[in-house]
Amino acid sequence: MSEENKKGSYSADSIQALEGMEHVRMRPSMYIGDTGVRGLHHLVYEVVDNSIDEALAGHCDTIYVAINEDNSITVEDNGRGIPVDIHKKEGISALEVVMTKIGAGGKFDKDSYKVSGGLHGVGVSCVNALSDHLRATVHREGKVYEQEYEKGKSLYPVKQIGTTDKRGTIVTFKPDATIFTQTLEYSYDTLAARLRELSFLNKGITITLTDKRHLADDGSQPVETFHSKEGLKEFIKFLDGNREPIISHVISMENEKGEIPVEVALIYNTSYTENIFSYVNNINTHEGGTHLQGFRMGLTRTLKKYADASGLLEKLKFEIAGDDFREGLTAIISVKIQEPQFEGQTKTKLGNREVVSPVSQAVAEMLENYLEENPNDAKTIVQKVILAAQARHAAKKAREMVQRKTVMGGGGLPGKLSDCSEQDPEKCEIYLVEGDSAGGTAKQGRNRYFQAILPLRGKILNVEKAMQHKVFENEEIRNIFTALGVTVGTEEDSKALNLSKLRYHKVIIMCDADVDGSHISTLILTFFFRYMKELIEGGHVYIAAPPLYQVKKGNKKQYAWNDDQRDRISMEMGGSTSIQRYKGLGEMNAEQLWETTMNPDFRTFRQVTIDNLGEADRVFSMLMGDEVPPRREFIEKNAAYAKIDA
Repeated sequence: MSEENKKGSYSADSIQALEGMEHVRMRPSMYIGDTGVRGLHHLVYEVVDNSIDEALAGHCDTIYVAINEDNSITVEDNGRGIPVDIHKKEGISALEVVMTKIGAGGKFDKDSYKVSGGLHGVGVSCVNALSDHLRATVHREGKVYEQEYEKGKSLYPVKQIGTTDKRGTIVTFKPDATIFTQTLEYSYDTLAARLRELSFLNKGITITLTDKRHLADDGSQPVETFHSKEGLKEFIKFLDGNREPIISHVISMENEKGEIPVEVALIYNTSYTENIFSYVNNINTHEGGTHLQGFRMGLTRTLKKYADASGLLEKLKFEIAGDDFREGLTAIISVKIQEPQFEGQTKTKLGNREVVSPVSQAVAEMLENYLEENPNDAKTIVQKVILAAQARHAAKKAREMVQRKTVMGGGGLPGKLSDCSEQDPEKCEIYLVEGDSAGGTAKQGRNRYFQAILPLRGKILNVEKAMQHKVFENEEIRNIFTALGVTVGTEEDSKALNLSKLRYHKVIIMCDADVDGSHISTLILTFFFRYMKELIEGGHVYIAAPPLYQVKKGNKKQYAWNDDQRDRISMEMGGSTSIQRYKGLGEMNAEQLWETTMNPDFRTFRQVTIDNLGEADRVFSMLMGDEVPPRREFIEKNAAYAKIDA
């Protein structure tokens, strides 16, 4: 074989086994983050990432994902198929090495893969280790091979089971119930959001998702196909579909600077928020990093140069800041690099210094060309920047008012806050309660040692449609900032949140179980997502789940959180029960509220997490923005899950 052919080959010799994987089942969270809902879905992403890597290497363009009836997952691609010949060092099939040796994979061989996502070869073996059963079927070089595994151990050597004119790999796995004790139920919407994202990030690939657990009215299975011709340009249109653009086109580019492929797309809209999403090798780096730094440098420098030359800044009495250029901006940066260096194990911040300059240069060139060719849009952007600068100055004054009223400023706590006596934030929790009436009941029912109560008057400001200074001037929002003890804004970043003095490690939203209560919860969550995202990412935000019914017969009483529970409890009690429907928290007495919703031994909380940042941003802008049709469509689609009171 010639040297050139050797370089492009993908054979058993390309597979490098780095270490054993005995540790995975003992410490699964070290490998997949957690063993809850997020970790369960992460298994799917790891297998799909292998197929995406084949696509990045130019050998795959179709990926099929199915949620099977028993909640197992099948992932199939039309790539080269995992090698099955004998691995020289290990003495077993390369397929078995990939599936049973942690750290084994072609991704370490630069001749096989230029770039890769996932956990750098850890992925599929981890999935195998954490699965009750896994079957790998390989279509390669005209033959079909198969091997099955239980809890990561092979049941038999790799065997040929037929011939084929297809190629590719099929992996079917069922997560181990002894590992994933919280749930084995896959969310179609969660998987769909990630697969849609991958289709935008890797244009030209077709990804199909099928849910075999449910049948539609016509007997068909729910299925979606994700395919993008324009990549990030289409991604921007999807994310910003519920916002009003102020320029005529999505600004986009694809370039390769210093052997680093860079893709960028952006648009300006009428909102007051900045939404920048960054990716490295398809991994969402939600903490940013050097590629985001390069993007901001290129954007700020180019727009400032244009704004200065335009003469539009002459009447402005203060300097334009970097934040001003990003208000109302939605942008996506995607880079592909051979050896990404991430800060921390979670891979959420890129550390490669060599990425800054290529991204900055690419963004600068893209913007210079666009501004020159679209003078009307250029003027609109500069005018938006000037308005943002003026609003920032107003917000700074409003923010300073908040800071003066915080505990650190010595201004005292909000008068409505009933604080707890415990001083250790890790042991403390605060309830944000809808209305003074429910707040009064919660104050009586709580444990004063570790539970604080902050009643909120009515519906707080919808921050999705409010300028920043209006947000900080709002009394209810100021009370939340002050009670939590957090500060916002630094010289470098006016929106940075400082959680170092956070007074409670559990922040619990407690509203009525009706439409108004749901709306208030959503308003509070929108505020947290836009202004305190770090609070959610730190796992501090929860939603309380008060019961809907009390079922009583004689001296016996039980609570129900839905209609099915109510009916089941009533039958178990022998019928002829009295049923009380709680329209709101105020209809419970203090003892009932404590035992159902506040007592740590019995209460039910839903922790608020962000599985997909882009999808969360899109949903908040849709639900809380100005556009009515997409909101109506969303509600109609999800009506089966909504309880609407007359």
